[in-house]
Amino acid sequence: MIPARPIAGAGRLFIWLLAGLALPALAGELPPLSRSMTGGDSEYAIQRGDSLTAIGARFGVAPKHLAQQNAIPLDAIIHPGQRLRIHNPHIVPAASDDGILINLPQRMLFHFSQGKLRAAYPVGLGKPSWPTPRGEFRIVSRVKNKPWLVPKSIQEEMRREGKVVLQEVPPGPDNPLGAHWLGLNLWGYGIHSTIAPASIYQFRSHGCIRLHPDDIAELFEQVKVGTAGRLIYQPVLLAVVEDGRILLEVHRDIYKKGIDPAQTMRDMAEANGLSHAVDWAAADAVIAAQDGLAREVGRLAPYDLKGNP
Repeated sequence: MIPARPIAGAGRLFIWLLAGLALPALAGELPPLSRSMTGGDSEYAIQRGDSLTAIGARFGVAPKHLAQQNAIPLDAIIHPGQRLRIHNPHIVPAASDDGILINLPQRMLFHFSQGKLRAAYPVGLGKPSWPTPRGEFRIVSRVKNKPWLVPKSIQEEMRREGKVVLQEVPPGPDNPLGAHWLGLNLWGYGIHSTIAPASIYQFRSHGCIRLHPDDIAELFEQVKVGTAGRLIYQPVLLAVVEDGRILLEVHRDIYKKGIDPAQTMRDMAEANGLSHAVDWAAADAVIAAQDGLAREVGRLAPYDLKGNP
């Protein structure tokens, strides 16, 4: 877990890699059991210009939950130097050896290298009316300060909304692509910076994947043309970590894929032999909240951890 900074590095993770990487999870598909987590507990000193929305976007936690964690109103006036508690544990989906994994409902990007989690970042994704696609991809370009060639579809949206219709936006402070662009072989889609960092950890883009400028600058240096990745749809994540805790993380079915979180959780627990160890009242509370944070819902006994019956 990374208690002292936004979700970015891979320190202090307990990673048990499972063989292969399924492409979960639409209705009827069962996601694989996870074995690791990132994030955790830390403190953050508020900077000038911060808001709860911007801080939540940086750390991968909704602003209303950030307010609850600090016992302050959602519309509270915050001041530079004030310290906030950040509680942002996230389950890492079952991993492959290398590449990028983006879980759409979770709004998280995970970068793996040589079987280890190298970094995890909150991302901004496509709005429900313009969803980010699911599937495999490759990075086909790495560009700094890329001009934005406005797609015809977005030009039409500008026209409908009465905005000035733009065909191209040059590099600079008004370019929504920011300073770094990783183009995908999914035509028209990319992983890029943003001039609106408070939009991270939300569904507000036209399908592209937005990262905080500092995060994409870091990722840009770590990947190359040809790096593979997957976009998955897994709103329910279940994990068993090294100390035997059973963790559950549930997100909204934002793109309306018809996934029943309660049934998915029960099926996953049964398929992995965990039903006897789950606190079902705690699990039901996590399912009802759908707050996108990993929470303990049970614990395996020592003999279970050793693989004994």
